[in-house]
Amino acid sequence: MIFRAAVSLIAMALTMAPLSAHAEDDPSKGKLRNPAAASERAPGIYKAKFDTSKGVFMVEVHRDWAPVGADRFYNLVKIGFYDGVRFFRVVPGFMVQFGINGTPTVQAAWRDQRIKDDPVRSSSNKRGYVTFAHAGPDSRTTQVFINFQDNSGLDSQGFPPFGVVIDGLEVVDKINSQYREQPSQTKIQDEGNIYLNREFPKLDFVKKATVVP
Repeated sequence: MIFRAAVSLIAMALTMAPLSAHAEDDPSKGKLRNPAAASERAPGIYKAKFDTSKGVFMVEVHRDWAPVGADRFYNLVKIGFYDGVRFFRVVPGFMVQFGINGTPTVQAAWRDQRIKDDPVRSSSNKRGYVTFAHAGPDSRTTQVFINFQDNSGLDSQGFPPFGVVIDGLEVVDKINSQYREQPSQTKIQDEGNIYLNREFPKLDFVKKATVVP
């Protein structure tokens, strides 16, 4: 069961669709299209606050658990990458996944910005732990998932958690799961939130994500 779920998780992290000429764009998001400028080293421990359509939850990140992943997440939150993104894959009893930017040109800038793997160290994919999705070795980019239950079977498959929800896990539990795995990642890449708003209007989403002291 966990193996099949992990295979699906890897497959859902693949990003290979071309951009549509009618894709949503926003000129004000120019800074989000410059991954090279988002390369700060994260603090040893930091918190990220996610204000969502279902409420607020707080993630505490430990850099020593997965330093490469912690640095990437820190920069993505800091530049506002996750603002407006949909929780596009919600599998009850497994996990909730998000991290495709709603503006296709922004996502395209990050699509090939892969980071090196972190080994699974002292953390595990237990309930409430936060982990990057991937599509094979050294392929993590922007998508993350939060474990709904103990999925420690993912540890041996190269999924190192970098943080844990320390407040608001009940909010995560309430994220709308009616569409399960129906949203097409290819179409999200191509059309962004235009596609999701049209086909899956009841998806929950991140209003604002911020790094907090």
